[in-house]
Amino acid sequence: MLNLSNQRVDEALFTHYPLKTLRTLPQPDSGRRLGRWMLALLLIGLCVMFLPWQQNLNGEGTVTALTPQDRPQTIQNAIAGRIERWRIQEGQYVKKGDTMLVISEIKDEYFDPRLPQRLDEQLDAKQGSLEATDAKISALDGQIAALKTGLQVKLASARNKIRQSAFKVTSDSTDLLAERKNYQIALDRLERYEKGYKNGLFSLTDLESRRLKVQQDYAKVIAWENKLNVSRQELVNARLDLNTIQADYQEKIAKALSDRSSAVSYRAEADGEISKIRNKISSVDVRRGLYVVRAPQDGYVVRSLKFGIGETIKEGESIATLQPANPSIAVELYVRAMDVPLIQRGREVRIQFDGWPAIQFSGWPTVAVGTFGGEVAVIDAVSSVNGKYRLLVRPKARPSDQPWPKQLRVGSGVYGWVMLDDVPIWYEIWRQLNGFPPSLKEEPKEEKKA
Repeated sequence: MLNLSNQRVDEALFTHYPLKTLRTLPQPDSGRRLGRWMLALLLIGLCVMFLPWQQNLNGEGTVTALTPQDRPQTIQNAIAGRIERWRIQEGQYVKKGDTMLVISEIKDEYFDPRLPQRLDEQLDAKQGSLEATDAKISALDGQIAALKTGLQVKLASARNKIRQSAFKVTSDSTDLLAERKNYQIALDRLERYEKGYKNGLFSLTDLESRRLKVQQDYAKVIAWENKLNVSRQELVNARLDLNTIQADYQEKIAKALSDRSSAVSYRAEADGEISKIRNKISSVDVRRGLYVVRAPQDGYVVRSLKFGIGETIKEGESIATLQPANPSIAVELYVRAMDVPLIQRGREVRIQFDGWPAIQFSGWPTVAVGTFGGEVAVIDAVSSVNGKYRLLVRPKARPSDQPWPKQLRVGSGVYGWVMLDDVPIWYEIWRQLNGFPPSLKEEPKEEKKA
């Protein structure tokens, strides 16, 4: 109760009857204490505002492999076929070259079990035909050489005959001139005998003898003229024979050359067919090796995409998914396009993996718990489908950090922060309230092209 009376209450009553409710009431100086606490908190808050805060850019992504060969891949068959038997199970570990699947042939041109032997027989036959063609070409070469030699001999003989005929024409022409001279002399003598007979110097018998001589000389002139004409005709015939011989031999040589060209063409075709058969033999050998689908590298069979026995698969069709063993783990983060200019290769990244508990203070990474360190290794030059840019982050731990967990699986979720420069907390709050981008102390350096 309130002490409003001028009379004081006996202290003995207070001792005998204690007023507990009154004692629980706040003392008159509690307001001063509250004010001091609030002032202390205000001072602490002001001091905290000037503490350093590391700016960062956040992004989400997944665990992946740094190199393409370490990422999940699909196993494909090179040829079409029918599934005969499986040699693997899902989740099984396989080594490079282990048999995963056995298939059989479905194309009728490869059904013959003795196909390699048939192809070898075809190859032997073609090689024999090629050898015969080579022999024919050699024989034709000899024939052409003989024809050319015979042509030279015949031409030389014909030219000699032409020269002989020309000499004979010259000789006959000279003899004809001599006979004509004798005939002219005989005519002159006959004329003198005619005058002498008229003057009584010669008898009729002498005159008739001279006339007979003139007739004989004239007959000789006619004979030599005929002989000269024959010689000239022989010269013309010899020249015609020369042209005929040359034309005949040229025809024979041309026919031999044509036969040789045909043989050479057939030989080229035989070479092409032999190459095709050899290519077919090699293809058959390689194809028979493709009936067994083998693991391209060490890894784990994640899932089979084809099932059962007797199922037909096309060439190049995916049959199973393989996760390579011991991949070089990395993280792919997707950040906004407006944040990409602020990021360079080598920037520190703090990562939080799905399934690992963590307490993250993005501005104070040193006091975070359960996060792991990394650095930016790759920045894509183009945006992804979602309009964001992909960053590839590889492990890079601080001395106080733990290495990335070995239990990480490709495809698991990741949340990350790309660490930038230090600023006061008050500046970061002011930036966040105004929606400004993070600031940099200097302009990012351009990356050198590889």
